[in-house]
Amino acid sequence: MKKSASDFTAVLIYVDDLLITSNSLPAIQSLKIILHDVFTIKDLGDARYFLGMELTRSAHGITLFQRKYALHIIEDTGLSNAKPVSCPLDPAIKPDYSDLYHDPTAYRRLIGRLVYLSNTQPDISFSVRLLSQFLETPMIEHHQAALRILKYVKLSPALGLFFPHNSDHKLTGFANADWGSCLDTRRSTIGYCFFYGQALISWKSKKQHTVARSSAEAEYHSLAAATCEAQWLSYLLADLHLSLTEPITLFCDNRSAIHIANNPVS
Repeated sequence: MKKSASDFTAVLIYVDDLLITSNSLPAIQSLKIILHDVFTIKDLGDARYFLGMELTRSAHGITLFQRKYALHIIEDTGLSNAKPVSCPLDPAIKPDYSDLYHDPTAYRRLIGRLVYLSNTQPDISFSVRLLSQFLETPMIEHHQAALRILKYVKLSPALGLFFPHNSDHKLTGFANADWGSCLDTRRSTIGYCFFYGQALISWKSKKQHTVARSSAEAEYHSLAAATCEAQWLSYLLADLHLSLTEPITLFCDNRSAIHIANNPVS
């Protein structure tokens, strides 16, 4: 990153691929000249495709999605002619863990690709996290559930994230948790997401490390995890020289957890 009196430039680097952004076009051109003199780079123009992610621009903002990547996974798994489904995971089905899947390596590879796909499709994050717990000894039911996620993705492969141009400089988070949903460990699952203005920028779904003895405890742990994420995001925004106009707002729907968080004595 580089900050001057009026310009700010940031470069995202992955091995030998670079993505440059700035509020000043001359600053971008100057940086490209310097990089070309040292490394002999190839200028591909405006970003359209980067590390499997596609970018489109409009008068209203930028859309980030992974349509080509999603269709490639669907084709590789032989689901090109499969019927799409409207839900990534069937909550009514409880796997009986009867038979091991014959190719654990293929299952791990599929889950890894779904994890990368969830970078622009947060609606599959919970399902992918659930199935990633069984990488060591996947069952047939787990593989079928992973294929169901792909059938869900097939319904809208171009679904992605939208970042509006006129977004407010405000960070808002939502935290939640279930209670004892894992049938094997009785541990709860937390989930949170954060919006910068109207743009979704961070989300997570994860099983808690300990067993919560009440819904309030499970929800309070989710609030604590979301608070840590909010603190880190504030540091990141400061590094990007983006100033928040209001204090960070964090929402929770459990009154007991809210009372505990608001009461210093508790």
